[in-house]
Amino acid sequence: MTDTTKKTTHFGYRDVPEDQKAGMVHGVFTNVASKYDVMNDVMSGGVHRIWKDAMMDWLAPRPRQRLLDVAGGTGDIAFRFLKRAGQAEAIVLDMTESMLIEGRKRAEAETMSDKLDWIVGDAMALPFDDNSFDVYTISFGIRNVTDIPKALSEAYRVLRPGGRLMVLEFSQLPNPMMQKAYDLYSFNVIPRMGQVIANDRDSYQYLVESIRKFPDQDRFAGMIRAAGFGNVNYRNMTFGVAALHSGWKI
Repeated sequence: MTDTTKKTTHFGYRDVPEDQKAGMVHGVFTNVASKYDVMNDVMSGGVHRIWKDAMMDWLAPRPRQRLLDVAGGTGDIAFRFLKRAGQAEAIVLDMTESMLIEGRKRAEAETMSDKLDWIVGDAMALPFDDNSFDVYTISFGIRNVTDIPKALSEAYRVLRPGGRLMVLEFSQLPNPMMQKAYDLYSFNVIPRMGQVIANDRDSYQYLVESIRKFPDQDRFAGMIRAAGFGNVNYRNMTFGVAALHSGWKI
């Protein structure tokens, strides 16, 4: 007899065949690409910019480093990194080409074109050699990956010894009342914003649900350690609405 049972995973609150999730996530970000940056500002009141700057503060980019920014979308992290590092190199990798196209339209992309590249690729199968990068970043993207441990393993593989992983992702508030208030805002306001601004309620409903399915700060730190990283730490942003996780390839 042939076993026809398929492995499943979550797509927001829905269970879907594991081999279909990547395509569904690709569809979400293809739909929202042209309004992605505007929606980030509206949803967070611009606070996402503060979180990304805090990421750079902790990362402390240095000259001659080579960055891989996975799920890098429209280039926010890569631009910040290059501005601070000076003479450095960055590659923005994303599975959704339309996100990269939007990034290339930004003014920073033109001024940094000699040290910046844009590549369509998969976080779970990076098209790079072992020990190729000094820094690996992923911001608001790891929760959309079908197999998070596999993506973390790939991050470890492509980093050079002494290289650093840094993840910025939505997380969980440790205070139950604050979490409840945040949930009310997320589920009642953000999908409506998506409908009004991006003409796409469903994609933003998924994004809100995907945040709730992502491991909390301590569990995710454990996943990073399990991938081989050392000196793993995290910092909460805005009481835990988001968290920065850091690990080193020692």
